[in-house]
Amino acid sequence: MDPSSASSTIPTVTQRDQWMVESQVFQIFQLFSSIPQTAQSLMLELQRDNHITYLTKSLSHLPPSFSVLDANRPWLCYWIIHSIALLGESLDYQIQHNAIDFLNRCQDPNGGYAGGPGQMPHLATTYAAVNALITLGGQKALASINRDKLYGFLRRMKQPNGGFRMHDEGEIDARACYTAISVASVLNILDDELIKNVGDYILSCQTYEGGIAGEPGAEAHGGYTFCGLAAMVLIGEVNRLDLPRLVDWVVFRQGKECGFQGRTNKLVDGCYSFWQGGAVALLQRLYSVVEEQLAEASQISPKSDVAEEEQESLYGTSRNATCHFTHGGTGEPGFSDFKNIGYNFINEWRARDPLFHSIALQQYILLCSQEQEGGLRDKPGKRRDHYHTCYCLSGLSLCQYSWSKNPDSPPLPKVVLGPYSNLLEPIHPLYNIVLERYREAHEFFFVES
Repeated sequence: MDPSSASSTIPTVTQRDQWMVESQVFQIFQLFSSIPQTAQSLMLELQRDNHITYLTKSLSHLPPSFSVLDANRPWLCYWIIHSIALLGESLDYQIQHNAIDFLNRCQDPNGGYAGGPGQMPHLATTYAAVNALITLGGQKALASINRDKLYGFLRRMKQPNGGFRMHDEGEIDARACYTAISVASVLNILDDELIKNVGDYILSCQTYEGGIAGEPGAEAHGGYTFCGLAAMVLIGEVNRLDLPRLVDWVVFRQGKECGFQGRTNKLVDGCYSFWQGGAVALLQRLYSVVEEQLAEASQISPKSDVAEEEQESLYGTSRNATCHFTHGGTGEPGFSDFKNIGYNFINEWRARDPLFHSIALQQYILLCSQEQEGGLRDKPGKRRDHYHTCYCLSGLSLCQYSWSKNPDSPPLPKVVLGPYSNLLEPIHPLYNIVLERYREAHEFFFVES
């Protein structure tokens, strides 16, 4: 027997891990399919009250083991507060007051938010703090954000190559670009200086697979793909990306377990219900641009005027003026109305059918990621945590509204897996903020300006 052929039959660690996850997931699915319909309904029920109890307790007290997340406290605030908002609940006055006060103490005197009081300001925790304050809502929370100082912090983090540093002397990557652009967009402080060359940097991160890496030359990754794609939408340069390849890469990340993996040949993970699901939700609304790129590549005219109509409603321009909402690779902004893209993107909803299996993803989240006692997790065998609770619920919301043609129209019962009481609040897919809270912030910051 050829020794080389014998060794090739030995499974790798990656293969063994994949088989173990498949076995755990399929056992759950087999159990589900073998029980009566009434019991199935119970298994598919979102344990709303238990999730709220788990989350609200965490706002008041966390065990000593969480000390390792000392530099991530605004993230904990965002994950928990956003999850509660998704579940349709609000916090009592004292908890809101304490949260606003704490986040204000994380705000650096020179702009931006740190991971905790007295720490160094960081773009990631700035994004988390701003999103948490917007989710809390109200005059006190929104007015606590020092936009002038924050803008100065963003300018200091901006690099000549178009990227952003996460913090002083920190790394430059697509995540930094997104957190900076997202914060600037939602606070209405985005300008030509902040977006200059950002599109060039993100374009350099798109890989041969079609996904987007954290930095040039790295591997395509679900989190960075969402960050890069969302940032390109917000600066009005999304059609510079190779969107057909991006669609191919993202949709093939949904595996046989029904959930999404973050990278090629990696394990399924509940958090990618949002990172990959969110990227697909953005592409679903950009499909006119995808079809236009495919038509240009094959030298065939678009099959209808739908693409032109969708583009005109979203960007306020005609197809013949496409260059007006892109930088065209020059690095110089050509579309001055980028400040309204985030608002128009959701307000002029022109969704086509979902590009992924939304019912299957809901099945993975409810049966495999949900813990009956409250909280959600990565996959069977893992523990619940606030990060996965946040992004599993965000992904579940995207699934439920993925067939809706209007952001204010409730989805039909047939597209919500399980009882209709599972329905969550809709989110703005560019920012991952509950839509109602986003609209309040948009009115506050745009009217104030």
